[in-house]
Amino acid sequence: MTASGFALLILAIPLGVITLWLHFANKGAGAFFTQERPGKDGKIFKIVKFKSMTDERDAEGRLLPDAQRLTKVGRFVRSTSIDELPQLWNVFIGDMSLIGPRPLLPQYLPLYSTEQARRHEVRPGITGYAQSHGRNAISWAEKFRLDVYYVDHCSFALDCSIIWSTIRGVIRRDGISSATSATMEAFNGNN
Repeated sequence: MTASGFALLILAIPLGVITLWLHFANKGAGAFFTQERPGKDGKIFKIVKFKSMTDERDAEGRLLPDAQRLTKVGRFVRSTSIDELPQLWNVFIGDMSLIGPRPLLPQYLPLYSTEQARRHEVRPGITGYAQSHGRNAISWAEKFRLDVYYVDHCSFALDCSIIWSTIRGVIRRDGISSATSATMEAFNGNN
């Protein structure tokens, strides 16, 4: 909590600049994105991220595909993981941790196997073991395997290793997208 509060103070000016930049790039759609996510023990909270897409819709009023709504600024913010920085607020208020399984969508909760659901035994993190080992370029099965590995082996040494791997991955911009999507395909269960 202390580290996240300190980081928020240090980053206040850059975060303000990014907020303005995204406000204009997103064509009035705003700079922040909030969404319900399950945290520790499946408790729902609101995650805060920088918004990397517009709210543009087709003639029927449906949101356009992610790839069409992702702006150049949004692509940069996402590829550098700057979009994750507002989650420092979630860490500060205790919903998240710096390190832990990434919080996914609530509709995935009933789709998990018993083993996969174990990812909710710890607080979710801004980065995690799966994030530092492939991000969106690995399969759902591999993500969940790595998340549960973290739950069973979390330690200060493992957290330091994850931070180092995350920094290296962000610099290299590894695993930003899956092979078939601008972001990541939806999880449809284990079938």
